Amino acid sequence: MSEIKPLEIAYIGTGFIGQHQIKLLKKVPGAQVIAAADTDEKARNAAKELGVGQLFDDYKKMLRSLPQIQAVSVCTPNGSHIEHTVAALDAGKDVMVEKPMAMNARQGQKMLDAAKRNKRKLIVGFQHRFEPRSKFVREQIAAGEFGKILYVRAQALRRRGIPSWGVFGRKELQGGGPMIDIGVHILEMAHYLIGSPTPVSATGNTFTYLGNKPPATLTNWGPWDYKTYTVEDLAVGMIRFDTGAMLTIESSFAAHIDKDIWNVTILGEKGGTNWESSQIFSDHGGYMTSSTGAFIGQWDHFDYKMQHFVEVCRDGRTNEVPGEHGLMVQKMLDAVYASAEKGREVEIK
Repeated sequence: MSEIKPLEIAYIGTGFIGQHQIKLLKKVPGAQVIAAADTDEKARNAAKELGVGQLFDDYKKMLRSLPQIQAVSVCTPNGSHIEHTVAALDAGKDVMVEKPMAMNARQGQKMLDAAKRNKRKLIVGFQHRFEPRSKFVREQIAAGEFGKILYVRAQALRRRGIPSWGVFGRKELQGGGPMIDIGVHILEMAHYLIGSPTPVSATGNTFTYLGNKPPATLTNWGPWDYKTYTVEDLAVGMIRFDTGAMLTIESSFAAHIDKDIWNVTILGEKGGTNWESSQIFSDHGGYMTSSTGAFIGQWDHFDYKMQHFVEVCRDGRTNEVPGEHGLMVQKMLDAVYASAEKGREVEIK
C-alpha cells in the first residue's frame, strides 16, 4: 500500500466556518493544518484548542514565516476575500476561498488572474453541489433525461433568520444580505445542476422592512444589531441564460412564509425535478409518472468538500468547483443587486 502524502495547510480566518473546516480535515488522511492567522484572539484560541500549532495575528507574517505551507483556506468575511486570496496565491499556495467568492465580479476576476499568474489552483468553497441529490439530478440532466432546460426556481428562504452575530447585516463588509449569504449557495447549486450556462441578463429587487428595526418578535436566532443593519431582508431576481433558459432566485433572512424553504425546481421539455425530494417527473407509456432514485448515494457534502480540497491540491484531482464557476455566480449576484438599484433589467457581460 502506497504511503499517503501529507498536505500542509494554513488558515486565514478561524471563526465559525474556519473551525468547522479544521474539525472536518482531521478525518481526511494526510491533511495537516499547521498554522492559522486571525486578528481576533478568541478565534486564535479556538484554533489552538483544535490542535493548530502555530498561530499568528498577521497572515502576511504567517505566509512569510512558513514556506512549507502548500495550501491555504480563506475563511474571513466577504470583504477580505480578495486581499487574503490574492496574497496566498502570490505566495505560491493553492487556495480554497469560502463563498461567496468575493464582494463583486471585479474582485473575483482579480483572484482568477492571480491564480493563473502564479499557476496555482483556486477552489471556491461551494458545498451544496456535492450533495448526493445534486449529483443525482446533475447526472440525469447531463444524460438528456430532461431534454432542453426551460425554467429553474431556486429558493433559499428563512421565515425569521437574521444572523445575530458576525457582520452579516453590514453591507460594506458583506456585500449584501441573504442574496449574497445564503442565496449564493442555492444559486450556484441550481446553476451547476443545469450545466453552468452563461448568464446574459438579470432583473431583480431587494426589500428591507424588518432588519433595520428593533426586534419585535421572538425567534430562536436571538436579537440582531438593527442599528448597523444595512442589507436586505428579501431579494428576488430573474436571470436569462444564453440557452434561453430562465432562472428565478428568491432569498430571505426574514419573510412572512409558512416555513423555511431550501429547494430547486427544474422544468425541462422532457422532464422536471424537485431537488428536495429527488423526484423526477416525466411521461412514460402514455402516462404522467413520478419517480425517485432507489439509492442515490450517502455522504456528507461538507466532508466531500474538504476531501475534494485536499485531493485537488495534493493529488491533482480535477477541480470540481473552479474559480470560473465562482465568477459566473458572482456576476449573477452583481446583476440582481444592480438591477435592484437601477430599477430595470441589466446586461451581464
